[in-house]
Amino acid sequence: PESLDERAISRAAIESLAENFSDGTVAPIFWFAALGLPGLCAYKAINTLDSMIGHRNERYEYFGKAAARIDDAVNYIPARLTGFLIVIAACLVRGANEKNAFKAMFRDASRHRSFNAGWPEAAMASALDIALAGPRIYDGVEVPDGWMNENGAREIGPEHILRALLLYRVAGGLIMALLLGLTFVIYSFS
Repeated sequence: PESLDERAISRAAIESLAENFSDGTVAPIFWFAALGLPGLCAYKAINTLDSMIGHRNERYEYFGKAAARIDDAVNYIPARLTGFLIVIAACLVRGANEKNAFKAMFRDASRHRSFNAGWPEAAMASALDIALAGPRIYDGVEVPDGWMNENGAREIGPEHILRALLLYRVAGGLIMALLLGLTFVIYSFS
């Protein structure tokens, strides 16, 4: 991180926001809605295990791979739902581009190094007309990664973080409205 300039830090902040919206909000709600408290607890255990040992190293090579693959599986649907939530939020936020966000999910998501993170990141990048992901340096080695919205602006700054946070808040409001609607329907018919 000490080698990053303001643009790279801003880009990383928006990428983290998009991916963590999926992992930290949408996926736990999804698994709670699907399987109740046991589903939520199981999801959080799997996600935490992936965070702790899901990265590659010699000591945990196979155990880490297993944790990462299980995490990929449980985030498959939530990651895609997150992308769609961002697209819907873009319909409600002035200056956001929902049409590009929708197209970008299908065009760019598979270019991402992460099986699931490409969906919310591609939607966020295109909704804001910025480029996210792309090549980066880990431990002094450049790692190739596909761009999300390759032709988007690369001069990213704090103003883009604020716009991303607005999209995030609107998408979070959509989840809340959906949950309240589901609750109303469930209690109306019980």
